[in-house]
Amino acid sequence: MRSGAKVTIVGGVFVVVAGGVGYGGYNLWNGVTGGEKSPRSHSAEAPRTGPVTGEEVTTTARDFLAAWAAGEPEKAGQLTNDPVTAGPAVAAYRDGAKISKAVITPGTPVGTTVPFTVKATITYEDVSKPWSYTSQLTVVRGQTTGRALVKWAPSVLHPKLLTADATLRTGVAKTPPVKAVDRNGAELTAEKYPSLGPVLDELRTRYGAKTGGETGVETWIDSGSASVPDSTLLVLSKGKPGMLRTTIDAGVQAAAEKAVKAYGSASVVAVQPSTGAVRAVANSPAGGFNTAFSGAKAPGSTMKIVTAALLLEKGLVKADQVAECPPSAMYYGRTIENLEGFSRNGATFGESFARSCNTAFIKKIDDVEKSEGDDFGLAREAKEVFGIGLEWQTGIRSVDGSVPEATGGAAAEQYIGQGTVQMNPLNIASITATAKDGRFRQPYLVAADLDDRPFAKAERALPPSVARQLRDMMRTTATAGYGTAVGPMASVRGDKGAKTGSAEVDGQKTSDSWFTGFADDLAAAALVEGAGHGATAAGPIVARVLNAD
Repeated sequence: MRSGAKVTIVGGVFVVVAGGVGYGGYNLWNGVTGGEKSPRSHSAEAPRTGPVTGEEVTTTARDFLAAWAAGEPEKAGQLTNDPVTAGPAVAAYRDGAKISKAVITPGTPVGTTVPFTVKATITYEDVSKPWSYTSQLTVVRGQTTGRALVKWAPSVLHPKLLTADATLRTGVAKTPPVKAVDRNGAELTAEKYPSLGPVLDELRTRYGAKTGGETGVETWIDSGSASVPDSTLLVLSKGKPGMLRTTIDAGVQAAAEKAVKAYGSASVVAVQPSTGAVRAVANSPAGGFNTAFSGAKAPGSTMKIVTAALLLEKGLVKADQVAECPPSAMYYGRTIENLEGFSRNGATFGESFARSCNTAFIKKIDDVEKSEGDDFGLAREAKEVFGIGLEWQTGIRSVDGSVPEATGGAAAEQYIGQGTVQMNPLNIASITATAKDGRFRQPYLVAADLDDRPFAKAERALPPSVARQLRDMMRTTATAGYGTAVGPMASVRGDKGAKTGSAEVDGQKTSDSWFTGFADDLAAAALVEGAGHGATAAGPIVARVLNAD
Protein backbone atom coordinates (compact mmCIF):
# COMPACT_ATOMS: atom_id res chain seq x y z
CA MET A 1 0.00 0.00 0.00
CA ARG A 2 1.23 3.49 -0.80
CA SER A 3 2.82 5.68 1.82
CA GLY A 4 0.37 7.90 3.66
CA ALA A 5 -2.54 5.45 3.74
CA LYS A 6 -2.98 2.23 5.63
CA VAL A 7 -5.56 -0.14 6.99
CA THR A 8 -4.90 -2.12 10.14
CA ILE A 9 -6.87 -4.52 12.27
CA VAL A 10 -6.52 -3.99 16.03
CA GLY A 11 -8.43 -6.34 18.30
CA GLY A 12 -11.13 -6.82 15.70
CA VAL A 13 -11.63 -3.05 15.25
CA PHE A 14 -10.30 -1.66 12.00
CA VAL A 15 -8.80 1.79 11.55
CA VAL A 16 -8.74 3.63 8.24
CA VAL A 17 -6.20 6.42 7.84
CA ALA A 18 -5.79 8.69 4.82
CA GLY A 19 -3.27 11.52 4.76
CA GLY A 20 -2.28 14.41 2.53
CA VAL A 21 -4.17 17.47 1.38
CA GLY A 22 -7.54 16.49 -0.08
CA TYR A 23 -6.92 12.95 1.26
CA GLY A 24 -4.18 12.45 -1.36
CA GLY A 25 -6.56 10.63 -3.72
CA TYR A 26 -5.33 7.19 -2.63
CA ASN A 27 -6.86 4.13 -4.23
CA LEU A 28 -7.49 1.82 -1.27
CA TRP A 29 -9.90 -0.58 -2.91
CA ASN A 30 -7.67 -3.61 -3.48
CA GLY A 31 -5.73 -3.04 -0.28
CA VAL A 32 -8.87 -2.94 1.81
CA THR A 33 -10.83 -5.76 0.24
CA GLY A 34 -7.99 -8.10 -0.47
CA GLY A 35 -8.55 -7.99 -4.24
CA GLU A 36 -12.26 -8.76 -4.22
CA LYS A 37 -14.41 -7.69 -7.13
CA SER A 38 -15.31 -4.03 -7.40
CA PRO A 39 -18.83 -3.05 -6.35
CA ARG A 40 -19.86 -2.80 -10.01
CA SER A 41 -18.92 -6.38 -10.82
CA HIS A 42 -21.56 -9.05 -10.26
CA SER A 43 -21.78 -12.75 -10.88
CA ALA A 44 -24.61 -14.34 -12.80
CA GLU A 45 -25.99 -15.78 -9.58
CA ALA A 46 -29.42 -14.69 -8.38
CA PRO A 47 -29.35 -11.75 -5.96
CA ARG A 48 -29.09 -12.68 -2.31
CA THR A 49 -32.14 -12.22 -0.11
CA GLY A 50 -32.87 -12.11 3.59
CA PRO A 51 -31.28 -10.08 6.35
CA VAL A 52 -27.67 -8.98 5.95
CA THR A 53 -25.15 -11.10 7.83
CA GLY A 54 -22.68 -9.92 10.42
CA GLU A 55 -19.84 -10.45 7.97
CA GLU A 56 -21.63 -8.36 5.34
CA VAL A 57 -22.18 -5.56 7.84
CA THR A 58 -18.50 -5.46 8.79
CA THR A 59 -17.20 -5.72 5.24
CA THR A 60 -19.60 -3.18 3.73
CA ALA A 61 -18.98 -0.63 6.48
CA ARG A 62 -15.21 -1.12 6.19
CA ASP A 63 -15.19 -0.70 2.43
CA PHE A 64 -17.44 2.37 2.47
CA LEU A 65 -15.41 4.13 5.15
CA ALA A 66 -12.16 3.27 3.38
CA ALA A 67 -13.39 4.77 0.11
CA TRP A 68 -14.65 7.85 1.95
CA ALA A 69 -11.35 8.30 3.80
CA ALA A 70 -9.38 7.77 0.59
CA GLY A 71 -11.18 10.63 -1.12
CA GLU A 72 -12.99 8.40 -3.61
CA PRO A 73 -16.58 9.67 -3.48
CA GLU A 74 -17.84 7.74 -6.52
CA LYS A 75 -16.61 4.45 -5.08
CA ALA A 76 -18.12 5.33 -1.69
CA GLY A 77 -21.41 6.17 -3.37
CA GLN A 78 -21.53 2.82 -5.17
CA LEU A 79 -21.42 1.14 -1.77
CA THR A 80 -24.69 2.80 -0.75
CA ASN A 81 -28.29 2.24 -1.76
CA ASP A 82 -28.40 5.74 -3.30
CA PRO A 83 -25.15 6.27 -5.24
CA VAL A 84 -26.48 9.22 -7.26
CA THR A 85 -26.95 11.24 -4.06
CA ALA A 86 -24.23 9.76 -1.88
CA GLY A 87 -21.26 10.20 -4.23
CA PRO A 88 -21.60 13.98 -4.66
CA ALA A 89 -22.35 14.35 -0.94
CA VAL A 90 -19.11 12.60 0.02
CA ALA A 91 -17.19 14.83 -2.39
CA ALA A 92 -18.89 17.96 -1.03
CA TYR A 93 -18.04 16.92 2.52
CA ARG A 94 -14.32 16.90 1.83
CA ASP A 95 -14.17 19.98 -0.35
CA GLY A 96 -16.68 22.13 1.49
CA ALA A 97 -15.28 21.53 4.96
CA LYS A 98 -11.64 21.97 3.85
CA ILE A 99 -10.55 18.73 5.50
CA SER A 100 -6.83 18.07 4.98
CA LYS A 101 -6.51 14.86 7.03
CA ALA A 102 -8.94 12.28 8.36
CA VAL A 103 -8.82 9.20 10.57
CA ILE A 104 -11.99 7.11 10.63
CA THR A 105 -12.26 4.51 13.38
CA PRO A 106 -15.25 2.16 13.25
CA GLY A 107 -16.55 0.64 16.45
CA THR A 108 -18.16 -2.71 17.15
CA PRO A 109 -21.32 -3.29 15.06
CA VAL A 110 -24.63 -3.46 16.91
CA GLY A 111 -26.85 -5.54 14.68
CA THR A 112 -26.74 -3.80 11.31
CA THR A 113 -25.52 -0.47 12.71
CA VAL A 114 -21.85 0.45 12.82
CA PRO A 115 -20.73 3.42 14.93
CA PHE A 116 -17.54 5.23 13.99
CA THR A 117 -15.36 8.15 15.02
CA VAL A 118 -13.90 10.74 12.67
CA LYS A 119 -10.78 12.61 13.72
CA ALA A 120 -9.89 15.22 11.14
CA THR A 121 -7.81 18.31 10.57
CA ILE A 122 -9.50 21.32 8.97
CA THR A 123 -7.29 23.81 7.15
CA TYR A 124 -8.46 27.16 5.81
CA GLU A 125 -5.77 29.42 4.34
CA ASP A 126 -3.15 29.62 7.13
CA VAL A 127 -5.41 28.34 9.93
CA SER A 128 -5.64 24.66 10.93
CA LYS A 129 -7.49 23.00 13.78
CA PRO A 130 -8.31 19.41 14.82
CA TRP A 131 -11.93 18.29 14.73
CA SER A 132 -13.55 15.08 15.90
CA TYR A 133 -17.05 13.63 16.19
CA THR A 134 -18.96 10.36 16.14
CA SER A 135 -21.58 9.11 13.71
CA GLN A 136 -23.00 5.79 12.54
CA LEU A 137 -24.16 3.94 9.45
CA THR A 138 -26.60 1.12 8.83
CA VAL A 139 -26.17 -1.72 6.35
CA VAL A 140 -29.19 -2.99 4.40
CA ARG A 141 -29.88 -5.49 1.62
CA GLY A 142 -30.19 -3.83 -1.79
CA GLN A 143 -33.71 -4.29 -3.13
CA THR A 144 -32.70 -5.03 -6.72
CA THR A 145 -29.10 -6.22 -6.51
CA GLY A 146 -29.27 -8.17 -3.27
CA ARG A 147 -25.92 -6.64 -2.26
CA ALA A 148 -25.19 -5.44 1.24
CA LEU A 149 -25.13 -1.63 1.05
CA VAL A 150 -24.88 1.34 3.35
CA LYS A 151 -28.32 2.89 3.86
CA TRP A 152 -27.69 6.40 2.66
CA ALA A 153 -28.59 9.46 4.71
CA PRO A 154 -26.69 12.75 4.98
CA SER A 155 -26.30 12.10 8.71
CA VAL A 156 -23.85 9.29 7.89
CA LEU A 157 -21.28 11.97 7.11
CA HIS A 158 -22.17 14.04 10.18
CA PRO A 159 -25.09 13.59 12.62
CA LYS A 160 -26.17 17.22 12.15
CA LEU A 161 -26.54 16.87 8.39
CA LEU A 162 -30.26 16.19 8.61
CA THR A 163 -31.52 17.19 5.15
CA ALA A 164 -30.44 16.63 1.56
CA ASP A 165 -29.78 20.37 1.14
CA ALA A 166 -27.50 20.68 4.18
CA THR A 167 -23.74 20.76 3.60
CA LEU A 168 -20.53 21.32 5.56
CA ARG A 169 -18.73 24.60 5.01
CA THR A 170 -15.48 26.12 6.27
CA GLY A 171 -14.60 29.76 5.72
CA VAL A 172 -15.36 33.25 6.93
CA ALA A 173 -18.61 32.98 8.87
CA LYS A 174 -21.79 34.36 7.29
CA THR A 175 -22.66 36.41 10.36
CA PRO A 176 -20.76 37.56 13.44
CA PRO A 177 -21.15 35.53 16.62
CA VAL A 178 -23.47 36.82 19.34
CA LYS A 179 -23.15 36.75 23.09
CA ALA A 180 -26.71 36.02 24.14
CA VAL A 181 -27.59 37.03 27.69
CA ASP A 182 -30.66 36.55 29.82
CA ARG A 183 -32.84 39.38 31.09
CA ASN A 184 -30.38 40.04 33.94
CA GLY A 185 -27.23 39.93 31.81
CA ALA A 186 -26.13 36.34 32.54
CA GLU A 187 -24.55 34.68 29.48
CA LEU A 188 -26.52 31.89 27.83
CA THR A 189 -24.48 29.11 26.20
CA ALA A 190 -25.39 25.78 24.64
CA GLU A 191 -22.88 24.08 26.94
CA LYS A 192 -24.70 25.24 30.08
CA TYR A 193 -28.22 25.18 28.62
CA PRO A 194 -28.26 22.44 25.92
CA SER A 195 -31.85 23.10 24.85
CA LEU A 196 -30.87 26.60 23.81
CA GLY A 197 -28.37 25.34 21.20
CA PRO A 198 -30.76 25.56 18.21
CA VAL A 199 -32.30 28.74 19.62
CA LEU A 200 -28.90 30.44 19.89
CA ASP A 201 -28.03 29.33 16.33
CA GLU A 202 -31.19 30.95 15.03
CA LEU A 203 -30.70 34.10 17.09
CA ARG A 204 -27.24 34.45 15.60
CA THR A 205 -28.54 33.96 12.06
CA ARG A 206 -31.24 36.58 12.57
CA TYR A 207 -29.46 39.14 14.71
CA GLY A 208 -25.71 38.60 14.32
CA ALA A 209 -25.43 41.45 11.81
CA LYS A 210 -27.48 43.76 14.05
CA THR A 211 -25.39 43.53 17.22
CA GLY A 212 -22.06 45.06 16.16
CA GLY A 213 -19.90 41.92 16.11
CA GLU A 214 -17.14 40.85 13.71
CA THR A 215 -16.92 37.53 11.81
CA GLY A 216 -14.27 34.85 12.30
CA VAL A 217 -13.31 31.62 10.50
CA GLU A 218 -15.56 28.65 11.27
CA THR A 219 -16.81 25.26 10.15
CA TRP A 220 -20.59 25.10 10.07
CA ILE A 221 -23.61 23.22 8.78
CA ASP A 222 -25.06 25.24 5.93
CA SER A 223 -28.76 24.33 6.10
CA GLY A 224 -29.41 25.28 2.49
CA SER A 225 -32.65 26.95 3.56
CA ALA A 226 -33.39 30.55 4.50
CA SER A 227 -35.91 29.31 7.08
CA VAL A 228 -33.49 26.97 8.87
CA PRO A 229 -30.54 28.45 10.78
CA ASP A 230 -26.97 27.34 10.14
CA SER A 231 -25.17 25.57 12.98
CA THR A 232 -21.56 26.25 13.98
CA LEU A 233 -19.47 23.09 14.52
CA LEU A 234 -15.92 24.43 14.99
CA VAL A 235 -14.35 27.86 15.48
CA LEU A 236 -10.92 28.10 13.81
CA SER A 237 -10.42 31.76 14.65
CA LYS A 238 -12.75 33.74 16.86
CA GLY A 239 -14.69 36.74 15.70
CA LYS A 240 -15.91 39.51 17.97
CA PRO A 241 -19.38 38.69 19.35
CA GLY A 242 -22.11 41.27 19.55
CA MET A 243 -24.32 41.50 22.65
CA LEU A 244 -27.88 40.20 22.33
CA ARG A 245 -30.27 40.49 25.27
CA THR A 246 -33.08 37.95 25.44
CA THR A 247 -36.10 37.56 27.71
CA ILE A 248 -34.85 34.23 29.11
CA ASP A 249 -34.42 33.97 32.87
CA ALA A 250 -31.34 31.83 33.58
CA GLY A 251 -32.82 30.40 36.80
CA VAL A 252 -36.08 29.38 35.16
CA GLN A 253 -34.18 28.02 32.15
CA ALA A 254 -31.98 25.87 34.38
CA ALA A 255 -35.05 24.42 36.08
CA ALA A 256 -36.68 23.73 32.72
CA GLU A 257 -33.58 21.98 31.37
CA LYS A 258 -33.38 19.74 34.42
CA ALA A 259 -37.10 18.95 34.39
CA VAL A 260 -37.36 17.75 30.78
CA LYS A 261 -34.14 15.75 30.96
CA ALA A 262 -35.96 13.01 32.87
CA TYR A 263 -37.95 12.08 29.74
CA GLY A 264 -37.02 10.91 26.27
CA SER A 265 -39.39 13.28 24.49
CA ALA A 266 -40.50 16.30 26.50
CA SER A 267 -40.85 20.06 26.04
CA VAL A 268 -41.71 23.02 28.25
CA VAL A 269 -42.13 26.79 27.84
CA ALA A 270 -42.53 29.48 30.49
CA VAL A 271 -44.09 32.89 29.72
CA GLN A 272 -44.67 36.00 31.84
CA PRO A 273 -48.41 36.79 31.64
CA SER A 274 -48.05 40.54 32.22
CA THR A 275 -45.64 41.03 29.30
CA GLY A 276 -45.51 37.92 27.06
CA ALA A 277 -41.75 37.59 27.69
CA VAL A 278 -40.53 33.99 27.32
CA ARG A 279 -38.62 33.01 30.45
CA ALA A 280 -37.62 29.47 29.44
CA VAL A 281 -37.76 27.01 26.56
CA ALA A 282 -36.45 23.47 26.93
CA ASN A 283 -36.65 20.23 24.98
CA SER A 284 -35.57 16.64 25.46
CA PRO A 285 -33.66 15.51 23.53
CA ALA A 286 -31.74 18.77 23.64
CA GLY A 287 -30.18 20.28 20.54
CA GLY A 288 -32.67 18.89 18.03
CA PHE A 289 -36.07 19.99 16.76
CA ASN A 290 -37.58 22.76 18.88
CA THR A 291 -40.87 21.02 19.67
CA ALA A 292 -41.58 23.55 22.41
CA PHE A 293 -41.91 26.36 19.84
CA SER A 294 -42.55 24.58 16.55
CA GLY A 295 -44.39 21.37 17.40
CA ALA A 296 -47.99 20.73 16.35
CA LYS A 297 -49.87 18.20 18.46
CA ALA A 298 -53.38 17.76 19.83
CA PRO A 299 -53.28 19.41 23.30
CA GLY A 300 -56.00 17.37 24.98
CA SER A 301 -57.97 18.93 27.83
CA THR A 302 -55.63 21.90 28.23
CA MET A 303 -57.73 23.23 25.31
CA LYS A 304 -60.70 23.38 27.69
CA ILE A 305 -59.34 26.73 28.90
CA VAL A 306 -60.32 28.18 25.52
CA THR A 307 -63.57 26.18 25.33
CA ALA A 308 -64.58 27.30 28.82
CA ALA A 309 -63.89 30.93 27.89
CA LEU A 310 -66.19 30.54 24.87
CA LEU A 311 -69.01 29.04 26.91
CA LEU A 312 -68.64 31.68 29.62
CA GLU A 313 -68.57 34.53 27.09
CA LYS A 314 -71.75 33.25 25.48
CA GLY A 315 -73.45 33.03 28.88
CA LEU A 316 -74.13 29.31 28.40
CA VAL A 317 -72.43 28.37 31.68
CA LYS A 318 -71.33 29.93 34.92
CA ALA A 319 -68.61 28.55 37.16
CA ASP A 320 -70.99 28.18 40.12
CA GLN A 321 -74.01 26.82 38.25
CA VAL A 322 -74.83 23.17 37.59
CA ALA A 323 -73.60 21.72 34.29
CA GLU A 324 -74.61 18.20 33.27
CA CYS A 325 -71.73 15.67 33.51
CA PRO A 326 -72.92 12.21 32.35
CA PRO A 327 -70.43 9.35 31.79
CA SER A 328 -70.71 9.69 28.00
CA ALA A 329 -72.24 11.91 25.37
CA MET A 330 -72.90 11.45 21.66
CA TYR A 331 -72.63 14.18 19.06
CA TYR A 332 -73.05 13.57 15.33
CA GLY A 333 -72.25 9.90 15.74
CA ARG A 334 -69.16 10.49 17.90
CA THR A 335 -69.31 9.06 21.40
CA ILE A 336 -67.23 11.05 23.88
CA GLU A 337 -66.54 9.50 27.29
CA ASN A 338 -65.09 10.70 30.54
CA LEU A 339 -61.99 9.04 31.95
CA GLU A 340 -63.03 5.62 33.27
CA GLY A 341 -66.66 6.63 32.63
CA PHE A 342 -67.02 8.86 35.69
CA SER A 343 -70.07 11.13 36.11
CA ARG A 344 -71.12 13.83 38.58
CA ASN A 345 -74.78 14.59 39.11
CA GLY A 346 -75.35 18.13 40.27
CA ALA A 347 -71.74 19.23 39.67
CA THR A 348 -71.14 22.87 38.87
CA PHE A 349 -69.36 23.83 35.66
CA GLY A 350 -66.36 24.87 37.75
CA GLU A 351 -66.19 21.43 39.34
CA SER A 352 -66.58 19.76 35.93
CA PHE A 353 -63.66 21.86 34.64
CA ALA A 354 -61.52 20.89 37.65
CA ARG A 355 -62.38 17.21 37.22
CA SER A 356 -61.85 17.49 33.43
CA CYS A 357 -65.35 16.25 32.61
CA ASN A 358 -65.44 15.91 28.83
CA THR A 359 -69.19 15.52 28.57
CA ALA A 360 -69.96 18.79 30.39
CA PHE A 361 -68.33 20.55 27.41
CA ILE A 362 -69.77 18.33 24.67
CA LYS A 363 -73.32 18.84 26.00
CA LYS A 364 -73.01 22.57 25.24
CA ILE A 365 -72.09 22.33 21.55
CA ASP A 366 -75.68 22.54 20.33
CA ASP A 367 -76.23 25.59 22.49
CA VAL A 368 -73.18 27.26 20.95
CA GLU A 369 -74.43 26.53 17.46
CA LYS A 370 -77.91 27.88 18.24
CA SER A 371 -76.77 30.96 20.14
CA GLU A 372 -76.89 34.44 18.67
CA GLY A 373 -74.08 34.96 16.16
CA ASP A 374 -73.52 31.48 14.71
CA ASP A 375 -69.98 32.38 13.61
CA PHE A 376 -68.94 32.99 17.18
CA GLY A 377 -67.40 29.57 17.74
CA LEU A 378 -64.27 27.95 19.10
CA ALA A 379 -61.99 28.94 16.19
CA ARG A 380 -63.01 32.58 16.52
CA GLU A 381 -62.59 32.57 20.31
CA ALA A 382 -59.11 31.06 19.96
CA LYS A 383 -58.03 33.71 17.46
CA GLU A 384 -59.76 36.85 18.67
CA VAL A 385 -59.10 36.39 22.40
CA PHE A 386 -56.12 34.02 22.72
CA GLY A 387 -54.18 35.07 19.60
CA ILE A 388 -54.03 31.59 18.08
CA GLY A 389 -53.24 31.86 14.37
CA LEU A 390 -52.12 35.51 14.34
CA GLU A 391 -48.58 34.98 12.97
CA TRP A 392 -46.54 35.54 16.11
CA GLN A 393 -43.13 37.19 15.69
CA THR A 394 -41.26 35.75 18.66
CA GLY A 395 -37.72 36.39 17.42
CA ILE A 396 -37.20 32.82 16.20
CA ARG A 397 -39.30 30.40 14.19
CA SER A 398 -42.47 29.39 15.99
CA VAL A 399 -45.85 27.87 15.21
CA ASP A 400 -48.71 29.82 16.75
CA GLY A 401 -51.28 27.04 16.88
CA SER A 402 -54.28 26.11 14.75
CA VAL A 403 -57.98 25.72 15.46
CA PRO A 404 -59.71 25.22 12.07
CA GLU A 405 -63.41 25.86 11.64
CA ALA A 406 -65.27 22.62 12.35
CA THR A 407 -68.80 21.26 12.65
CA GLY A 408 -70.40 18.01 13.69
CA GLY A 409 -68.23 15.31 15.23
CA ALA A 410 -65.04 17.20 14.37
CA ALA A 411 -66.28 20.12 16.49
CA ALA A 412 -66.92 17.78 19.42
CA GLU A 413 -63.34 16.58 19.28
CA GLN A 414 -62.02 20.15 19.15
CA TYR A 415 -63.90 21.15 22.30
CA ILE A 416 -61.74 18.74 24.29
CA GLY A 417 -58.48 19.39 22.43
CA GLN A 418 -58.54 16.47 20.01
CA GLY A 419 -59.08 16.14 16.28
CA THR A 420 -57.83 19.01 14.16
CA VAL A 421 -56.63 21.28 16.99
CA GLN A 422 -52.84 21.62 16.85
CA MET A 423 -50.74 23.24 19.60
CA ASN A 424 -47.30 23.22 21.19
CA PRO A 425 -46.15 24.15 24.71
CA LEU A 426 -45.54 27.77 23.66
CA ASN A 427 -49.18 28.08 22.53
CA ILE A 428 -50.60 26.49 25.66
CA ALA A 429 -48.35 28.55 27.95
CA SER A 430 -49.59 31.65 26.15
CA ILE A 431 -53.23 30.55 26.51
CA THR A 432 -52.65 30.14 30.24
CA ALA A 433 -50.91 33.51 30.42
CA THR A 434 -53.93 35.10 28.70
CA ALA A 435 -56.29 33.46 31.17
CA LYS A 436 -54.17 34.77 34.06
CA ASP A 437 -53.74 38.34 32.75
CA GLY A 438 -57.07 38.66 30.95
CA ARG A 439 -55.46 39.84 27.70
CA PHE A 440 -53.30 38.18 25.05
CA ARG A 441 -49.74 39.43 24.96
CA GLN A 442 -47.71 37.89 22.15
CA PRO A 443 -44.83 35.74 23.46
CA TYR A 444 -41.37 36.94 22.46
CA LEU A 445 -37.70 36.10 23.03
CA VAL A 446 -36.14 39.29 21.68
CA ALA A 447 -37.45 42.83 21.97
CA ALA A 448 -39.38 44.04 18.91
CA ASP A 449 -37.38 47.26 18.56
CA LEU A 450 -34.20 45.34 17.63
CA ASP A 451 -35.62 44.61 14.17
CA ASP A 452 -38.90 46.60 14.17
CA ARG A 453 -41.00 43.49 13.77
CA PRO A 454 -44.72 43.81 14.55
CA PHE A 455 -46.24 41.93 17.47
CA ALA A 456 -49.55 40.13 16.96
CA LYS A 457 -52.51 41.73 18.73
CA ALA A 458 -55.71 39.97 19.67
CA GLU A 459 -58.98 41.66 18.76
CA ARG A 460 -60.37 41.76 22.27
CA ALA A 461 -59.59 40.98 25.89
CA LEU A 462 -61.55 38.56 28.03
CA PRO A 463 -64.52 40.26 29.69
CA PRO A 464 -63.57 40.82 33.37
CA SER A 465 -66.25 38.45 34.70
CA VAL A 466 -65.14 35.71 32.30
CA ALA A 467 -61.45 36.17 33.16
CA ARG A 468 -62.27 36.01 36.87
CA GLN A 469 -64.28 32.80 36.54
CA LEU A 470 -61.66 31.20 34.31
CA ARG A 471 -58.85 31.95 36.78
CA ASP A 472 -60.97 30.71 39.68
CA MET A 473 -61.68 27.42 37.90
CA MET A 474 -57.98 26.95 37.23
CA ARG A 475 -57.25 27.72 40.89
CA THR A 476 -59.81 25.10 41.92
CA THR A 477 -58.21 22.56 39.59
CA ALA A 478 -54.87 23.14 41.33
CA THR A 479 -56.06 23.32 44.94
CA ALA A 480 -59.40 21.55 45.52
CA GLY A 481 -59.23 17.92 46.62
CA TYR A 482 -61.00 16.73 43.47
CA GLY A 483 -58.93 18.83 41.06
CA THR A 484 -56.89 16.82 38.55
CA ALA A 485 -53.85 19.11 39.01
CA VAL A 486 -53.65 19.03 42.81
CA GLY A 487 -50.78 16.54 43.03
CA PRO A 488 -48.19 18.33 40.89
CA MET A 489 -49.24 21.79 42.07
CA ALA A 490 -49.11 20.99 45.80
CA SER A 491 -45.53 22.25 46.08
CA VAL A 492 -46.08 25.38 43.98
CA ARG A 493 -46.09 28.65 45.90
CA GLY A 494 -48.15 31.80 45.38
CA ASP A 495 -51.41 32.43 43.54
CA LYS A 496 -51.69 29.30 41.43
CA GLY A 497 -53.95 27.58 38.92
CA ALA A 498 -53.64 24.75 36.39
CA LYS A 499 -55.25 22.46 33.83
CA THR A 500 -54.34 18.88 32.96
CA GLY A 501 -54.62 17.20 29.59
CA SER A 502 -54.04 13.92 27.84
CA ALA A 503 -54.30 13.59 24.07
CA GLU A 504 -55.05 10.43 22.14
CA VAL A 505 -52.83 10.26 19.06
CA ASP A 506 -53.51 7.85 16.19
CA GLY A 507 -51.17 4.89 16.23
CA GLN A 508 -49.81 5.74 19.66
CA LYS A 509 -50.40 3.18 22.42
CA THR A 510 -50.25 5.69 25.26
CA SER A 511 -51.69 9.21 25.20
CA ASP A 512 -49.53 12.34 25.27
CA SER A 513 -49.23 14.00 28.67
CA TRP A 514 -50.03 17.75 28.79
CA PHE A 515 -50.08 20.13 31.73
CA THR A 516 -50.26 23.88 32.09
CA GLY A 517 -50.34 26.19 35.08
CA PHE A 518 -49.58 29.61 36.50
CA ALA A 519 -48.06 30.88 39.71
CA ASP A 520 -48.18 34.64 40.29
CA ASP A 521 -46.68 36.25 37.15
CA LEU A 522 -45.35 33.09 35.49
CA ALA A 523 -47.21 30.61 33.27
CA ALA A 524 -45.79 27.35 31.94
CA ALA A 525 -46.92 24.44 29.79
CA ALA A 526 -45.32 21.06 29.16
CA LEU A 527 -45.77 18.11 26.82
CA VAL A 528 -44.36 14.62 27.37
CA GLU A 529 -45.08 12.42 24.38
CA GLY A 530 -46.55 8.99 25.07
CA ALA A 531 -46.49 9.45 28.86
CA GLY A 532 -50.18 9.16 29.75
CA HIS A 533 -52.14 11.43 32.08
CA GLY A 534 -51.21 15.09 32.35
CA ALA A 535 -50.57 15.07 36.09
CA THR A 536 -48.25 12.07 35.84
CA ALA A 537 -45.42 13.35 33.65
CA ALA A 538 -46.01 16.87 32.31
CA GLY A 539 -47.34 18.11 35.66
CA PRO A 540 -44.11 17.69 37.63
CA ILE A 541 -42.19 19.48 34.84
CA VAL A 542 -44.45 22.53 35.06
CA ALA A 543 -44.29 22.51 38.86
CA ARG A 544 -40.47 22.57 38.83
CA VAL A 545 -40.46 25.46 36.39
CA LEU A 546 -43.02 27.46 38.37
CA ASN A 547 -40.98 26.88 41.53
CA ALA A 548 -37.73 28.11 39.96
CA ASP A 549 -36.03 30.87 41.91
